[in-house]
Amino acid sequence: MWLRNRAGTEPVTARSPLRARRILSLVALVLGMAAAVLFAVLAANTGAEVWRWEAAIAAVVAVVAAADLALLRRRR
Repeated sequence: MWLRNRAGTEPVTARSPLRARRILSLVALVLGMAAAVLFAVLAANTGAEVWRWEAAIAAVVAVVAAADLALLRRRR
């Protein structure tokens, strides 16, 4: 069997981290969207500039997580 004569140091039972990456991306997407909505509401109510920036950052996190999920779906 060719697995017994391999020259590399990788483990024989190596598993892909795609499932964990998918779960983390889903969590980031949900939390990013929720935070973006919350910060946008706070920005509308208080008028403070800091909440707009926080909403923008949370929205960027959600977009990156969505792009990662799309990439993972494409690789599947």
